[in-house]
Amino acid sequence: MGSNSSESGATFALPEGFQDFTRDWSADKQTFQVPWGKAMMWIFLLSDTFIFACFLTSYMNVRMSTRVPWPNPSEVFALSFGGDPIPLILIAIMTFILITSSGTMALAVNYGYRQDRAKTAALMLITAAFGATFVGMQAFEWVKLIAEEGVRPWGNPMGAAQFGSSFFMITGFHGAHVSIGVIYLSVVALKVLKGDYEASGNYEIVEITGLYWHFVDLVWVFIFAFFYLW
Repeated sequence: MGSNSSESGATFALPEGFQDFTRDWSADKQTFQVPWGKAMMWIFLLSDTFIFACFLTSYMNVRMSTRVPWPNPSEVFALSFGGDPIPLILIAIMTFILITSSGTMALAVNYGYRQDRAKTAALMLITAAFGATFVGMQAFEWVKLIAEEGVRPWGNPMGAAQFGSSFFMITGFHGAHVSIGVIYLSVVALKVLKGDYEASGNYEIVEITGLYWHFVDLVWVFIFAFFYLW
């Protein structure tokens, strides 16, 4: 009887590693040293990655399965400056602008952690200006295709009808992200300039904004490779 009671009173000791794990999760504190704002941005970007991946995968599936000739991107997106058309010149300039904006955004994050308000805000506004230029050039590209080439989301006089729907869906979705990013950058830059983050000395929001912008730039690299160069 005494033996049974002693057995029933015995406690099971967790290994040391598990004890630390349960102690951290049950405590009223941050378990991982990752700010919530940054963690939520990473989760959002992960979900957005799946959406873009679905778009690009669907586009590649349609392009490989259609029996109607697919328009040659080098001819469709050629631009003439008074002479012979230059293949993909506008797209190359747009890509250069967006990649350059990643550099200015990286510098903004660097100066943000140095708490240099003026340089951080200036570099963020320059990045936003690059983004606005990109969107403007993309709008020009859309107008040219619609007005001059007759491309529509439901049809395409140059070949496969799916070309129009794929182009407007993928570039439009990405362009919306760039437009949102321009607004986001501008708002944060103005708040930095006004000194809203000076009291806390925390410029983490600049890095979070940078995560979003670098993601937008990276997605364009894949769009450029699969849609324009393929």
